[in-house]
Amino acid sequence: MEPLPKDGESAVGAGGEPSRGAAPSSGVVVQVREKKGPLRAAIPYMPFPVAVICLFLNTFVPGLGTFVSAFTVLCGARTDLPDRHMCCVFWLNIAAALIQILTAIVMVGWIMSIFWGMDMVILASKYSALALPAPTLP
Repeated sequence: MEPLPKDGESAVGAGGEPSRGAAPSSGVVVQVREKKGPLRAAIPYMPFPVAVICLFLNTFVPGLGTFVSAFTVLCGARTDLPDRHMCCVFWLNIAAALIQILTAIVMVGWIMSIFWGMDMVILASKYSALALPAPTLP
């Protein structure tokens, strides 16, 4: 990232072209896509109340909410791993829960568990926003 020009300097680059930071309306659109690993992509899209319960469980008993969320995959919850079989995604969630439980002794698993629960709530809020139809006006 280029530094902003100081007082008295112009926003012209080396070749006489305006620098990137000069015009905020230059028309460049930047799109960022997050690449998820298999464990994180296995987090199911659950109904919002279920995701909040899983966050609550993960906060007080590390890994328990992740363990419960694994069973929502068997109930048909969608994940970001469409090419994997349902049982494989189930076992990925069980593995994440075990990692959280086993590393909770050194606080890593507890922190991971809380962040996992927050991701569940974020995914659930996005899913509920997409699943609900827009209200129609009479």
